[in-house]
Parts: sequence; structure tokens; C-alpha cells
Amino acid sequence: MKKIIFIALLSFSAIVSAQVDKIYKHNGETVDGKVTRVEEYTIVFKYDGEDAENVIGKYAIEKIVYGKSGRVEEVTEKIVVSGEADWEKVVILEEKSYIAGLKKVDEIRGKTGLINYHTGNTGDKKAEKKLKMAAAAMGCPFILQTADKTTVGASSNSLGGSQAIKKGVAYKY
Repeated sequence: MKKIIFIALLSFSAIVSAQVDKIYKHNGETVDGKVTRVEEYTIVFKYDGEDAENVIGKYAIEKIVYGKSGRVEEVTEKIVVSGEADWEKVVILEEKSYIAGLKKVDEIRGKTGLINYHTGNTGDKKAEKKLKMAAAAMGCPFILQTADKTTVGASSNSLGGSQAIKKGVAYKY
């Protein structure tokens, strides 16, 4: 009789665990739970055995394996940044919810020099490049942009040029 009960419990637990979705993160962690919604940049899920909804950014997720159907959904490819030379791979994020599941590394900034005769657009691109290079030097593939400022004319500097300043926080998996 004990054997039958044990086998029944084992079968029941196998059925229940087959219903659990698995979220595989790029950092190697696995989250067991139930995916409730897949949005444009985020995944909403509930941890196994809990009712509270949690949000994780898609950039942190490699794939989801749905327990009920067994279907595998590839979410994002991992961005590998090995150093400053990989600055073009760095992604600038503008919404805080997109960084959910990523790890904060440090605040960074990119700016054009004090004597800058670039037009507004080229100065902006140069500041963005410096911001991305700073993140890449730390091995961070993501930046949450926190400030974007361009000053033009005499208020910028005494030489009448413009200066573009971008600030952000670098994140990695």
C-alpha cells in the first residue's frame, strides 16, 4: 500500500512539475514559475507556488521553456562585450523596466570636449560613442540613459561652440 501511495505522489509531482515554465537567464540562472504575459520588452511571471507577479526585462532572458506544451521560445541573444573595441554592440535603454534582471555596475558619462565645433547632431553622436565606449570598457552591454543634454552657443563655453553630455548607468548580465 505504501508503494502505491509513493508511486501516486511521484506521478502527481511529475505532472505538476511538467506544468512549470522555466525561464533561462543569460547569467546562467533558471527561474521556475508561470509566465503570465510576454510584452514587447518585458516578461511577467509568477514564481512557482506564489501569486505575486514579477517583471523581468527581455534583455536578461535567453529563452523560456513552457512546461505545459514543452515549447521553447528564444527571447534574446546574449550580447558579448569583451572591451572598449566592442562599443558598437552596447545597447542604450531608455526605460527602467528594460533593465529588470540585469546587474548595475557603475555610473558613466560621455561628452564632447569644451571646444566643440560639431553640429548638434554630430556632437550628440560623439557623446553617445564615448558613453558606449565607457560601458564597453567595463564589459557592460547595456546602458540605462539618465541624462541627455546639449548646450549651444555662448552659454556653452566662451568660444561659442556646443557641448553634448550624456549620462547613464552601465549594466551587465
